Amino acid sequence: MKKIAILGLFAMSAFAASWTGYISDAGCGAKHADGSEKAMNCVKGCVKGKGASAVLVVGDKVVKIDDASKPKIMDHLGHKVTIDGKMEGEAIVVDSVKMAN
Repeated sequence: MKKIAILGLFAMSAFAASWTGYISDAGCGAKHADGSEKAMNCVKGCVKGKGASAVLVVGDKVVKIDDASKPKIMDHLGHKVTIDGKMEGEAIVVDSVKMAN
């Protein structure tokens, strides 16, 4: 029975992941993955002002951030961050977010 419980715990944690990249909006995607003031203002305008979906730009990949996770990333729009969470389908479900170097 202990083996089953340990295997179950391992399987649950195997889905957790960490990504480092820039938070952008779905319309501009990787165009605003430089952390500049101009990029941050555009992302804020699109996500806060127009209600665009938030995305994480990691290298050349653009991954949607789950809509329910949006409140967790609002203070980091346009910033380089590290997100801990999990992939559910095509979107990242955010557990935590912090500024990255």
